[in-house]
Amino acid sequence: MQKRGSQYMNGAESLIRTLLGGGVRVCFANPGTSEIHVVAALDRNPEMRCVLGLFEGVVTGAADGYARVAEIPASTLLHLGPGLANGLANLHNASRARVPIINLVGQHATFHMHHDTPLTSDIEAIGRPYSEWLRTSAATERLGSDAAEAIVAARTLPGQIATLIVPANVAWGESGAVAAVPKIPAPPMPKKEAIEEAAAKLHSATETALLLSGKALYGPGLRAAGRIAAATGAQLLSPYPFTRMERGAGVPKVNRVAYILEQAKEQLKGFRQIILVGATPPVAYFAYQGKDSVLTAPDAEIYTVASPNEDLTGALVALADALSLPEGPVSEQNAVERPRCPTGEITLPGVSTVIGALIPDHTIVVDESMTSGRGLMPATAGAPRHDWLGNTGGSIGIALPLAVGAAVAAPERRVLCLTADGSAMYTLQALWTIAREQLKVTTVVFANRTYAVLKREFSYLGIGEPGPQAKEVFEIGRPDLDWVQMATGMGVPGKRVKSLEALAEALRDGFASDGPALIEVPL
Repeated sequence: MQKRGSQYMNGAESLIRTLLGGGVRVCFANPGTSEIHVVAALDRNPEMRCVLGLFEGVVTGAADGYARVAEIPASTLLHLGPGLANGLANLHNASRARVPIINLVGQHATFHMHHDTPLTSDIEAIGRPYSEWLRTSAATERLGSDAAEAIVAARTLPGQIATLIVPANVAWGESGAVAAVPKIPAPPMPKKEAIEEAAAKLHSATETALLLSGKALYGPGLRAAGRIAAATGAQLLSPYPFTRMERGAGVPKVNRVAYILEQAKEQLKGFRQIILVGATPPVAYFAYQGKDSVLTAPDAEIYTVASPNEDLTGALVALADALSLPEGPVSEQNAVERPRCPTGEITLPGVSTVIGALIPDHTIVVDESMTSGRGLMPATAGAPRHDWLGNTGGSIGIALPLAVGAAVAAPERRVLCLTADGSAMYTLQALWTIAREQLKVTTVVFANRTYAVLKREFSYLGIGEPGPQAKEVFEIGRPDLDWVQMATGMGVPGKRVKSLEALAEALRDGFASDGPALIEVPL
């Protein structure tokens, strides 16, 4: 048995020390009794930062945001099956984002399971749908090596969710051993033939788009894609649900495929070739009666040059080399073009323009404003360079937790969180974590007091306006949500603005502060 000071190392300590040895430095936590030995081990290892979330959906969403910005996993700490279940909606989003997360989930002591006490559940069944790697640790002496395998699984590109279930007696057992983390495998390159075929397609006179996802949307991957687009005339596109996109002045221009089916079809109808780089063929989110779910033209050829599990940056660099492109920043880039800050009454175009005029350099934008924020990306195209994080899985309630994780990963950067009142209510507890950690998050809540996207979907039925019953499930007024009071009650300074001038002033104040701020925009 190993010793730490004068004490034997228990399983929980071997778990935390193995995670630290593997580069995991943050634990987003909402623990309970079955995890108390893990909490004690965290207490003895202050190198691991612990961030408390008051709801498990905040914990899992924060781990997602952290991974998107830091590109390494955080761990979560969740209480038994119900705690994991409470976090599943944002684990769904994280699985679609293909980011690395290590879930630590407590379990009853193995000898206690046969009592079938109230919190007993099939934790593996709950976690399996969203875990690429899942294991219940069977012995204290194996817990460290199980943690090492979880790290490798999570960090295998493009990133995966690994779930390690820790029975209480495995955590408190006194035969723990820290394990070394094996080398993380490099992602495979696409076959040479796939690169050459894509190059041949780009050399043709056919109208072509490169549909980019994952690491192809930021950093060296995006720069290589920009060189390719500039030299061949191909357009750069991203799916509507993307994990992270680098944007702003001096960055290659990427157009996001529209969410609304008809708009996306119109946007894509001219392309006869769509080359996929880490993306999947573009289809509608939902099926509609009498409408085709495929967004591309019937005669468009879809060609995959790199799958999500392959080296997307390497593929784009190799593709640029196959095209014999010169080195250097020759890509079509967004020009420096800030709009003038407008004045007057609140309008959605006006709000987008104010944000485009004021967004600081190097901001991380977290966006879950599907209805109210449609003008935001065009209005910010010429703003200083920034990163944009989207909702990858469609499960709402991700924006505030995602902002928590992004701010923890990059404390020197300002986070702008754009959300709506309906979706923010799913995880508003994140405001408390933002206040407690004094994170530099400025949150804008679009308060339209309705699930506007559902009203639009209802209109597709062609049966007129929603009646009383439908309105009861679409509208969230009566009583109206007061975001200023809710934010203040959780420790975040809040303002309600009634003009574009007031919005601009509130944004400037928020961006200049050393902590959080919330702005409610009534619509």
